[in-house]
Formats: sequence, structure tokens, C-alpha cells
Amino acid sequence: MSEPHTDALATRPADPATEVFVSHRNLLFTVAYEMLGSAADAEDVLQETWLRWAGVDLADVREPRAYLVRIVTRQALIRLRTLRRRKESYIGPWLPEPLLTSPDVAEDVELAESVSMAMLLVLETLGPTERAVFVLREVFDLDYGEIADAVGKSRDAVRQIAHRARAHVAARRPRVPVSPAESQAALDAFRRALETGDLQVLVDRLAPDVILLGDGGGVRQAVVRPIVGARKVARLLEAGRARVADAVSYEPVQVNGRPGLLVRIDGEIDSVVALRIDDGLITGLYIVRNPEKLSHIGRETTVTR
Repeated sequence: MSEPHTDALATRPADPATEVFVSHRNLLFTVAYEMLGSAADAEDVLQETWLRWAGVDLADVREPRAYLVRIVTRQALIRLRTLRRRKESYIGPWLPEPLLTSPDVAEDVELAESVSMAMLLVLETLGPTERAVFVLREVFDLDYGEIADAVGKSRDAVRQIAHRARAHVAARRPRVPVSPAESQAALDAFRRALETGDLQVLVDRLAPDVILLGDGGGVRQAVVRPIVGARKVARLLEAGRARVADAVSYEPVQVNGRPGLLVRIDGEIDSVVALRIDDGLITGLYIVRNPEKLSHIGRETTVTR
């Protein structure tokens, strides 16, 4: 008999194992999602984690949170290998699966940055173990001993991996943390420029070296190479808008802890737009159109530390 989806566990009669798992579920999802960049794969990892947790004798578990994080980390590392093979045959740029998040996520600056599309793309440049160590140490503040148990390395090795990963990420993360108010102001101006079709206003909101990435997964039309430069990006966006001007709408939403846009055409979800902002200008635009990556967009997803 197959196990129920982990969301269904909350409706089961309470038992100690279920209560503990449900109380940590959102944390475990966030760990898996930050390691994988895929909500669907994170849900699968949670299912595998539950199957292993259900067979554990709780009398042998001193710290359930650390124990569960260890299981979910190991399962995510296994899943990363599958994802890497999948990405090798992916058509066009691969972007993380966007999530609709609640406004309170933006208030936790570190959490919001860690789940942002820009940061998830930076994490994609790390190796699997480096990514796990960085996420567990820098985002969830686990001690080196707990991380060593989770990734199967010595404490000293984990310290060295954490140092390398931290330096790697620091060189690629946004230059200055952006406040929620600044992000919202940039998004509002960007949205107005799209709605009016004012090309110059659009150019003015973009950094000179802005980069646009599109993810259609070979299913929906999207750019297959990065588009770089304010005028090139603005012209591409305006050309796309002009083709569907009478049918398109731009709904402001929270995407991965940052202001973003949910784009509808004739009322149907077409794409999600996430932004990276540095010094008040948009330096990155990430447009996800692959329908397989939009399955979580119909509802908010809880992420937590």
C-alpha cells in the first residue's frame, strides 16, 4: 500500500511520530527546496523522509529536528544526482521552480534572500555537498557536528567546505541587501512600464548589464539563451507585451520572498516573473513559463527556518 502525501499526515489521528514530523514539515520542505530548487522534488524528498522516519524508534532519537534534517539532507543529496542528469538534457536555461510566498517571509531578510530566485541560481553553481553545507550552516545555523552527520563528512572537512562555499556565494550574491520597500518600488515601476508599453521608462528601470533568463522547458516558447543589456531586454519585453496587449495582465505577488509578477493571458496563468535588484535597478529578470514548474503557483507555500 502506498503512503499518503505528507500534507495528509496532518489529518491523521495524532501519534508521536506524526506529530513530530508535521511540526517540522515546513522546515524540512525549505531545506529540501533550497538544496534542489524544485518544489516537486522537495515534496518527493519529504515523502521519502517520512517513510524512513515512520520506521524509527523514537526512544533512540535525542533531537528529532536534527535527526529529520539529517534524513532530508541525505535524501536531497541523492535526488540532486537525478536532477543534474535531467538538467543536462533540459531545453534552454533551467530556472528554479518559483513559489508564491506569504508577505511575512520578506520580513525575515536572511530567509527571503536564501529562497530568492537569484540566490537559488547562485547555489546552482555549487557542488551538491557544498550546497548542502552552505544551506545547513548559513541559512539554518546548524552546528558543524550536525552537518557532518548529515553529509557524511568529518567536522574539519565540513568547516573547510563551508569556508569555500561561503566565499563562492559571497562573490556572486547581490552586492547590497535590498529592503522589501525598495524591491516593491522597483517592481511597481517595472509593472507600470510593462502596462503602458513605455520603452524608455522600461529601459530606465533596468541596469545597463541586466540579464534576462527564460525557462520554457521546450514546452512553451522562451528565450533559449540569456539576453543581456537594458535596451535588448526592454525591446524583447515590449515585443512580447505588444503581441498580447489586449489579453495580458500583471498581478503583483510575492515570489520566493520577493515582489514578483504573475502574468496571465486571457485569465490563464502564463508565466511568473522574478527580479533581482541591485542599487535600485533591476539586474536580473527570471521568467518561468514551463507549465511543470507552475504547479505550486495556485497557492502560497510556507517556507521557514
